Amino acid sequence: MNPKLKEKLMESLTAVLPITLIVLALSVVLVPMDVGTAVMFTVGAVLLVFGMGLFQLGAEMAMSPLGEGIGVQMERVKKIPVIVAIAFVMGMIITIAEPDLQVLAQQVPSIPNKVLIYSIAVGVGAFLALAVVRILKRISLSKLLLALYGLLAVVSVFVPESFLAVAYDSGGVTTGPITVPFIMAMGVGMAAVRGDKDAASDSFGLVALSSVGPILAVLLLGCFFNPQDAAYTPTLVPEVATTQDVALTFAGGLPHYMAEVAMSILPIVAVFFIFQMMTRRYQKRQRRRVLRIRMSGWCCSCAA
Repeated sequence: MNPKLKEKLMESLTAVLPITLIVLALSVVLVPMDVGTAVMFTVGAVLLVFGMGLFQLGAEMAMSPLGEGIGVQMERVKKIPVIVAIAFVMGMIITIAEPDLQVLAQQVPSIPNKVLIYSIAVGVGAFLALAVVRILKRISLSKLLLALYGLLAVVSVFVPESFLAVAYDSGGVTTGPITVPFIMAMGVGMAAVRGDKDAASDSFGLVALSSVGPILAVLLLGCFFNPQDAAYTPTLVPEVATTQDVALTFAGGLPHYMAEVAMSILPIVAVFFIFQMMTRRYQKRQRRRVLRIRMSGWCCSCAA
């Protein structure tokens, strides 16, 4: 087995196994769970281990090089409007592909999925662009964060309380397995080109500023959208009686999730091809490696 893949699978197992054991223990001691639900949960946990492992491998070995390469080219452009536009578009694309956002959108059915997803994507894109401008103009990160979180506090006063939880939880999409490697790698790429004494420290803070974007976007959405029913809705667990029912349930949902993941990943693949045609940064072997890993990430995301 590939050492890197083995490492990612072990990381996934370490993350999923304790939660799985705790849930199963609680189902025995405190909250009884019927056998069908327990089997569904266990099978899902196994798929999650493999899915997360392959997904993290793809994110690290495909998204990070792409993010760093784009960061290097952005720093070389020297035209702020072009840099801002690139950062905004890339912020939107990687946010739409983020699996955490898909989960959040499905748990808030009172808001149409696309409305919530694209609102958050615009927020991340706008504030990633702001973070890039901060690096170029060398604006103080602490003062900028203080001003922005002050703005969030003010806007929160005018938003119904039922909407606040969704808004602030949406900030978590910028800590997902796709967004973090890409944004941090982009900052590293920009710092590598600058090469001055403050370049390394200025490359940090991209994720912190990007986290403000989705919160503000959803708060503003709450001011214009009907937020009365903006509450989390529990996921319905299908009733199963036999192991065949379990297999059919997972098999029946697979095409839907494959299509959903494909719609998220394809824009990133398109960006890779466009970036490669414009810069010729990657050699043939590197291109094949990135695409192969990205496709494996697509397949395993369906399992996760």
